[in-house]
Amino acid sequence: MIVEFIVEYIPHMETIQIVLENDLRVAADRAARLLRLNRSQLMREALREYLLRLETKAREERDRKGYAKNPPVRGEAQVWESEAAWPEL
Repeated sequence: MIVEFIVEYIPHMETIQIVLENDLRVAADRAARLLRLNRSQLMREALREYLLRLETKAREERDRKGYAKNPPVRGEAQVWESEAAWPEL
């Protein structure tokens, strides 16, 4: 049985090597098959989502520190409540 692997060449991408535990590789391959992606596509998407979560956590931490340093004044946002347009459900 001959198995061929086709690696798509895209000039703005680099080929790297990563090391995974066998059970993680098997789970990744299974997920890639279910999603109809190749392993590289799955890893790229997973890394993008992880980096987005890190960015969100960093922003939330900056907000927490900012509000801790300058807590909002009670009733301060009340004047804007009448301007809010809440969507109808």
